[in-house]
Amino acid sequence: MGFLLQPFPLPFPAALSTTPKIPKRTFSPPTAASNPKPPDLKTWAHDFRSKSLKFVLAGTFALGISLSGLSAADAKVGVNKPELLPKEFSPVIDVAGFLSAGQEKRLLQEIEDLEKDTGFKLRILAQNYPDTPGLAIKDFWQVDDRTIVFVADPTFGNILNFNVGASVDLDIPRSFWSRLSGKYGNMFYWKEKGEDASVEAAVIAISNCLREPVGPNNCSDVKYLM
Repeated sequence: MGFLLQPFPLPFPAALSTTPKIPKRTFSPPTAASNPKPPDLKTWAHDFRSKSLKFVLAGTFALGISLSGLSAADAKVGVNKPELLPKEFSPVIDVAGFLSAGQEKRLLQEIEDLEKDTGFKLRILAQNYPDTPGLAIKDFWQVDDRTIVFVADPTFGNILNFNVGASVDLDIPRSFWSRLSGKYGNMFYWKEKGEDASVEAAVIAISNCLREPVGPNNCSDVKYLM
């Protein structure tokens, strides 16, 4: 199943009441309707992954807007801007201008080689919210279960944010993404070395991880080795 390494806000504050009412407890025997058949695992994983992608592209953006004092309605503005997509397909979209032409070329080659060797698709969106194509990238990149969406955005402190497809989640331990984000995405790292250095280091670490044989100890280390 896909998962999300990204904070997202609660849409509304919890309601407060000075005179809470305690409902009367009654007993009802279980019925077939009260115990529905659990959903198909494959369908559930697909739905969860789709919702996670929306959170990483929309929910967390709303957090940034709420911290700036704008309303919830304003938070939706700019989440879907297909006009910011490149005219031709590219697995790297650098709206923020973090990468030089040479760096982008190296990343494009690494992504191409990785897909040929492993079948996994790495996609990179570098942005400074609210300047982002947002949800438009889902169709542009044809995101599926073998896709890793890497959103590089320093707005929320840690610049590295990931959404992974269900097939990726089966092979890569979730702890890897947390360690990767903590090592190369923290504010001290990217402020000292630059946003581009964080992006490049993360891509190399992901590439090294995905090339390791799947096993109990795969991706146990975050490796930055070219």
